[in-house]
Amino acid sequence: MQHREAAAIDPLLQNKRSLSRASQAMRCLPFRRAFYVEVSDRAISGGELCRRNDLQSLCQGAPTADRVEAHWIWLIQLGVLRREVDGQGLTERVRLTPMGREILAQWPGEIPGASGPICLQHWLRRHRLRL
Repeated sequence: MQHREAAAIDPLLQNKRSLSRASQAMRCLPFRRAFYVEVSDRAISGGELCRRNDLQSLCQGAPTADRVEAHWIWLIQLGVLRREVDGQGLTERVRLTPMGREILAQWPGEIPGASGPICLQHWLRRHRLRL
């Protein structure tokens, strides 16, 4: 029965929801516009990001490589980032997806921060228990 219900969902509505969730995540996570611009041009790893001298221009705060990786996994699940592939398979490096580019294009300047209630909604969506 669930399969029929999923097939009945309008693809345009589903795409709008995906874009909305991904946009919300980009507003709530610590990465600045410069980070997304960087990964639109070249792949970067979490360790590489955390060792950079210009980290503050790419990210708010001082996240650890593990925390960056956790954020990236979420952004990959939402369709904003993708893993870089080399001759050995997937790498620890990420790049921006076409969906990520589309969302980034909606903001001419820095990514606007989200309000407290929006960040709470995002946190609940991201961390809800799967039963």
